[in-house]
Amino acid sequence: MSASEAMAPAASTVGAIDCDLHPAVPNAKALMPYMDPYWREHMLRRGLDSENYDLMAFPPAAPINVRPDWKPASGLPGSSLAVLQAQALDPLGVSLAICNVLHGAQAVMSEDLSAALCRGVNNWVAGELLDRDPRLRASILVPQHSGELAAEEIERLAGDRRFVQVLMLAMAELPPGRRQMWPIYRAAEKHGLPIGLHAGSTFRHPPSAAGWGSTLLEDYVSYAQGMSAALNSLLVEGVFQKFPDLKVVLIESGVTWLPASMWRVNKTWRGVRSEVPWLNRLPADIIRERVRLTAQPLDAMDGEALGRVLDQLGSDDMLLFASDYPHWHYDGADPVPPGIPPAMLKKMMVDNPRATYSRL
Repeated sequence: MSASEAMAPAASTVGAIDCDLHPAVPNAKALMPYMDPYWREHMLRRGLDSENYDLMAFPPAAPINVRPDWKPASGLPGSSLAVLQAQALDPLGVSLAICNVLHGAQAVMSEDLSAALCRGVNNWVAGELLDRDPRLRASILVPQHSGELAAEEIERLAGDRRFVQVLMLAMAELPPGRRQMWPIYRAAEKHGLPIGLHAGSTFRHPPSAAGWGSTLLEDYVSYAQGMSAALNSLLVEGVFQKFPDLKVVLIESGVTWLPASMWRVNKTWRGVRSEVPWLNRLPADIIRERVRLTAQPLDAMDGEALGRVLDQLGSDDMLLFASDYPHWHYDGADPVPPGIPPAMLKKMMVDNPRATYSRL
């Protein structure tokens, strides 16, 4: 397949809202103009401006993280607005796209430096992307190992309505439902911002329950299990009861694991519900009401099997369209997974994103 064939317009996506687009900060030096003076000097004095802040959950050299026809001659994929426009926004004809920058700022051990880098990334996104293309919206990158500092960053940017979501990784230092994380959810709910839980890890712990693996294959396959565990934590710790207006979007989760997970959590809850009295109705009903999922990647299967899985989700409101650019999760010009029923597809492209992201 040639590059021109890969970039041909996909009629099914014209006017859609892309809920997962991955621009990349070119390098740490690009952040320097967007950082506070103290932290800019701190970075320069320590030589941190020359460090590589790629998030190792998504190593940029791994083939799955960039399609061959989207791989730049130099630099990181998605690090040029012009290329982003030429390869994703214009060919797909989307009306809006939400930028989710995956960056090592969230994994830095120092909470203060992590917060400073997150501020720099968010300022860079606003200055280099949002100010230059009206189709773009963005998620707020937060230092999720500190609920207090993360809440401060949400408050700082809440007045800019081009930021429509708070971005966290599914696997971090603590399960996301723990009370240390609640300042994040309190600030997000206050400002009408969904929490976007993206597949991946800060590697404070092994991504697999079996321990540390030795390959990207092991890590990557474990991300779906990590996403399920993160959702269980939010459910069981009472986040959805404590924050009744909060929405959660599972980004790059794979989707098809969810029906079995909902069945299992319902079954187990019936036997041990006395230990979670705040969870006063079927967990699956809460998931259908409060949780959304981006539909790229959607683990491939034949149309009949996929239809059964989507029926088991029990809702046409849950899937959100996403190109996942520049990750290599589909071939050809159309990022819409085949086999999705027409009625669900229509809602997935525009209606569900608008219902999920009130700021759109």
